[in-house]
Amino acid sequence: LVNKKNSILLHDNVRPHVASTTVEKFHQLLGIEVLLHTPYSPDLSSTDFHFFGSLDNFFTQKRFRKHEVIENVLQQVVVFF
Repeated sequence: LVNKKNSILLHDNVRPHVASTTVEKFHQLLGIEVLLHTPYSPDLSSTDFHFFGSLDNFFTQKRFRKHEVIENVLQQVVVFF
């Protein structure tokens, strides 16, 4: 995500995440624009709707026998998004 042009980071509004120094560092060092989710919004964030919805669909009816396999699959999914 960092190597892509015009990356945007959407996350919750926890204080350490929205502190001005944190937002500035993301922008200056990594070139990432920080997009904050509206507090107390009844709407799902884009991440909740798109990413976790797709992740849920992907894992439906799948069974894994080893923890390492799950980790590898999750890493591949994150790289895809």
